[in-house]
Amino acid sequence: MNNDIQSQLYKLGISDVDIHWNLSPEKLASLSIDLEQAKPTSFGTITVNTGEFTGRSPKDRFIVKDDLTTDSVWWGDVNIPFSPDKYTSLYNKVVDYIKNKDIYVRDVYACADENFRLNIRVINEYPWSNLFAYNMFLRPSEEELKTFTPEWTIINIPSFLADAEVDGTRQHNFAIINFTDKNILIGGTGYTGEIKKGIFSVLNYILPHEKGILSMHCSANVGKSGDTAVFFGLSGTGKTTLSADPNRNLIGDDEHGWSENSVFNFEGGCYAKCIDLTAEKEPDIYAAIKEGALLENVIFKDGTNEIDFEDSTITENTRVSYPIHHISNIAVPSTAGAPKNIFFLTCDAFGVLPPISQLTAGQAMYHFISGYTAKVAGTEEGITEPSTTFSACFGEPFLPLHPTRYAELLGEKMKSSNVNVWLVNTGWSGGSYGVGSRLSLKYTRSMITAALNGDLNDVDYVKHDVFGLHMPTSCKNVPSELLNPKNTWENKDEYDIKANELAIAFNTNFKKFIEFANAEILDGAPRIKIEK
Repeated sequence: MNNDIQSQLYKLGISDVDIHWNLSPEKLASLSIDLEQAKPTSFGTITVNTGEFTGRSPKDRFIVKDDLTTDSVWWGDVNIPFSPDKYTSLYNKVVDYIKNKDIYVRDVYACADENFRLNIRVINEYPWSNLFAYNMFLRPSEEELKTFTPEWTIINIPSFLADAEVDGTRQHNFAIINFTDKNILIGGTGYTGEIKKGIFSVLNYILPHEKGILSMHCSANVGKSGDTAVFFGLSGTGKTTLSADPNRNLIGDDEHGWSENSVFNFEGGCYAKCIDLTAEKEPDIYAAIKEGALLENVIFKDGTNEIDFEDSTITENTRVSYPIHHISNIAVPSTAGAPKNIFFLTCDAFGVLPPISQLTAGQAMYHFISGYTAKVAGTEEGITEPSTTFSACFGEPFLPLHPTRYAELLGEKMKSSNVNVWLVNTGWSGGSYGVGSRLSLKYTRSMITAALNGDLNDVDYVKHDVFGLHMPTSCKNVPSELLNPKNTWENKDEYDIKANELAIAFNTNFKKFIEFANAEILDGAPRIKIEK
């Protein structure tokens, strides 16, 4: 153990604890089983049940409002203010709670670009949470660990329950970011994603606000010729799937920065959804589930230790975390040059948006700020028909700054790097959900490959009547009739009505951004063509 660990923890108010520092993944997995917190699986991995919470709890995520953050953070439903005094009091309760307990400490860092490296110390109550930290963050060398100095600290104590009335929380669980003390305090929830997204939120503040770097909720890969591609998309749009390309090297699957000259991964691993996972549909993810990976909230087939990936008894949000080196074709290090192509992925359940279209700079900023996809029936309780979902910059829950700050940075970088921006619909064609059918992954991959290879540079384009999107009229290995969505609908008038309805939804959502948007962005908005 680094001799300074104990004294460094003491400065944080943490004392009288049994410290397990930087244990190996094998040891953490073994301890989790011995403590009956995890079960072994046929993959050679462990699986855990995260308890009451199987996903993030956005209403219980707070930022300490103090001199540093008062005028810079975008306060509201996304960034809920927390009193500095209440934070100090709750913090002291948490560190007192862990006295005489075992804690699992891991030193890691975020940002693969050394110029922006952020050293992090993660303190966990459970060994499997510490395994998650090993999988998801970048791992210092043995030599680096000897002199490691953390800048940020995450304290993750799932069994500690807050008293809402006394502690200032909404209920017993909480995730609180303190930018002044450089701490993240997590309690009352075992969901590991809170650890990862806490640091993502931190970087979404530091990098744009202090360093002029665009932080992005996206995946990224790089071709053999060094051409970088970035994929934005909300859950269920295919972001992880489409960036895993056997002909390209994966930079990362979720969180990146775009500096003047590079795109770099924030993380050292992947946190993939595994509901309905098969080796055929997701070969890279499936193959990555091996010793060292951590499965969450999955169910065994009766009487076996084999996973039934179709079983959503606990949650639809079943997950697996694994270090990025579990994937064969990765970029080493997890960096590449500025992007040549950007893809906005949307699962349009209304069947309105084209399967692929090229965007102007104004349209790109507009669609970036909008962050559109659709939820379909059956994905959430109470949803019986498709519903629109907008998440600013494809990552609204993790944005401490106003969305227009990120959009302006995107616009600046687009213009300086001459990047192509594409809107890709991975949702429905030939009608809305329930009438039409889901666009095949095969065709989507062909369209993205064509864009990457430059095959769409020399084809004819037509303009969408309502959204103004530029749609190619031909694409290699894709039936041309699919490329204009109106052509795939039996009833063209119904298509026009549905396109109009979606345009209204976009414009209604954008009203809250209008006062901050310039003329170029506003010109990227859809035009209402039919009166309701």
